[in-house]
Amino acid sequence: MISKKDFRKISDCLWEIPKSFRADMKVPARAYVSERMLEESFKDRSIEQLVNVSTLPGIQKYALAMPDIHEGYASPIGGVAAIRISDGVISPGVCGYDINCGMRLLKSEHTEKDIKPYLNRLATEIQSQIPSGLGRGRKIKLSIEQIDKILEQGTHILQKQGYGEKEDVENCEASGKLDWADASVVSDHAKNRGRDQVGTLGSGNHFMEVQKVEEIFDKEVAGVFGLFKDQIVVMIHTGSRGLGHQVCTDYLRTMIPAMQRYRIKVPDREFACVPFSSPEGQRYFSAMASAANYAWANRYMVAHYTRKAWKQVLGEKEKLELLYDVAHNIIKKEKYKIDGKDTEVIVHRKGATRAFPPGHPEIPRKYREVGQPILIPGSMGTASYVLVGQKEGEEAFFSTCHGAGRTMSRHEAMRRVSGQEVVKSLESKGIIIKCQSLRGIAEEAPMAYKDVDEVVQVVHSAGLSKKVAKLVPTAVIKGE
Repeated sequence: MISKKDFRKISDCLWEIPKSFRADMKVPARAYVSERMLEESFKDRSIEQLVNVSTLPGIQKYALAMPDIHEGYASPIGGVAAIRISDGVISPGVCGYDINCGMRLLKSEHTEKDIKPYLNRLATEIQSQIPSGLGRGRKIKLSIEQIDKILEQGTHILQKQGYGEKEDVENCEASGKLDWADASVVSDHAKNRGRDQVGTLGSGNHFMEVQKVEEIFDKEVAGVFGLFKDQIVVMIHTGSRGLGHQVCTDYLRTMIPAMQRYRIKVPDREFACVPFSSPEGQRYFSAMASAANYAWANRYMVAHYTRKAWKQVLGEKEKLELLYDVAHNIIKKEKYKIDGKDTEVIVHRKGATRAFPPGHPEIPRKYREVGQPILIPGSMGTASYVLVGQKEGEEAFFSTCHGAGRTMSRHEAMRRVSGQEVVKSLESKGIIIKCQSLRGIAEEAPMAYKDVDEVVQVVHSAGLSKKVAKLVPTAVIKGE
């Protein structure tokens, strides 16, 4: 049983379990948390899972946890592992089922005062334009040929077809397309699950919010990002839907028996993994990239339908510009100096956001001088944040938190509070809510999550990313 005494305090925001804690650990396990958060983390298996991550073949420097850490499948959500390409493994469980679940933020030119008279109509129109809820899709089903193009070309194929704008590709992580995607390694079952879900929201913690900028922490960076006080913005949180879930399921089934052939031993069979360079590893890496491209295309089309709703209510000349789109369940190749050598690694980020610093070549040119925008959603009805990447974040492979992080299961949340109570609480704060199911509202109640303000303060204080702006909801649109 792991406890606080097994940790070494490095700073107020960083704690470490040394490599000597367990014989199979290859690197120390590090958690970016406050002391109070560390004590809370022992309520689930997340710290034990973090130690398990440190045993993976080829892992470099540390197994890392962000302050929103909580128990997940195999590895904790809020976890980061950089694994050496030359002799390391790749693991679907350390990426997660919802491949490229991520965030997109659209900004308007209006203040809250301008939009308030139209807000209810706007939320209703957005909800009618964008299907949301478990398994819910659009009326038109795409052909397998069309799905294959999305899997391999991501947002680029949609732009060619006349959807969206130039900035929707430019202001997106990896420009919304991973080049090593290969539709042929994605099963027909996965493709069929995705045929009607491009431009849909899904269920669980996925949501859309019409928000206002409540506070600016860094005027210079906010200016570069085009943010100002009381501005109305729209936040989108969704991923690869059923298609990504199926890709993960398919490759877990492949890798569990393959581990025996490769003589890989892991502390928990959920850590199904194979050598990155193996045929199975390469196929999964391409399938994961295909699902990531699908997720970017999904958020791209959600933004398209949001703009359509916006114009329907406010007029044809109105516009919403993309600030940024960033993934938080993904595996990508990156290079870092490790033990004095340039080392190529595959960084598994599961419930963690990429946070590149000023000057990094992968940041859109317009943001390069200040750093990469980072979008952190709060729990329903609480604050969200815009942060920016920092050079000090290199110690964490330029990664930061991805949200508030759950503190209780969905069942526990439903046991403790009703959807009706949550709706009343939000309405008492003047927040409009549109949702298909009161059960879904209860599952995602703010009480089921950590305090996002505290989570963000930890990554800010630790130098992983810097606070730029605080956003608060005016209207929430959810599936169930």
